[in-house]
Amino acid sequence: MKTNSLLFTTLLVAFIISGCGSTGALNSANITEVQLSDNNYEIVATSVKGKASAGYLLGISTGAGNRQIQTFGIARLHGSSSLFGDAVENLWDNFRDEYGEVEGRELALVNIRYDTDALNLFVYTKPTVSVRADVVEFK
Repeated sequence: MKTNSLLFTTLLVAFIISGCGSTGALNSANITEVQLSDNNYEIVATSVKGKASAGYLLGISTGAGNRQIQTFGIARLHGSSSLFGDAVENLWDNFRDEYGEVEGRELALVNIRYDTDALNLFVYTKPTVSVRADVVEFK
């Protein structure tokens, strides 16, 4: 009986230590400079939104509202670990739905803003990343 208890405790600790984690940081730098001072562009859309979230069992998310969100959980139940990339992809999907195809057009995202939020319950955490941007098309 003592051996079963020790085995169960060891497996439980190993399961907890090998849980899912994500810093959620979007550390990016732009080295491309685009001059929007000439009449070489048109604002196609403003405040296009995208959102992504994930759910974790027995976890916690911290830093909501800051430039990054950190999440630790035992197991990811839904969503992916790349919330910022998923949010931007969702933004482009929303753009396509309202303004047509992206392929073949010279589009760029400008004035990119993002926000983070988290739902923390006792046994569940759900970090969310929201992205908003304006879209310009070059002539």
